[in-house]
Amino acid sequence: MLLEKTTRMNFLFDFYQALLTEKQRSYMELYYLDDHSLGEIAESYEISRQAVYDNIRRTEAMLEEYEDKLRLLEKFQQRQVILAQLTEAIKDDSAQTEARLALIEMLKESD
Repeated sequence: MLLEKTTRMNFLFDFYQALLTEKQRSYMELYYLDDHSLGEIAESYEISRQAVYDNIRRTEAMLEEYEDKLRLLEKFQQRQVILAQLTEAIKDDSAQTEARLALIEMLKESD
């Protein structure tokens, strides 16, 4: 569960980091990308561990709200599935051209 949350937060951060403040970006990068502890982040910014924790939790909630509204991660994941199917259809010489074209249309519609 923890790894799934970390992976999701990393993806959401990739998609929406431009919408965050510099401080939010910095805390999220240190916590999720660089794997720093709350204490290490607090020490480097000379603030309390609780302040870092609160900021990270609020930022996570903001990222989830952005995803609820914009669906960038969801659309990315859908495209990845369709691309995998298309790749398999291309590898399979017996796959019909219609199936390949249908997958390409699905990709076009996913945006």
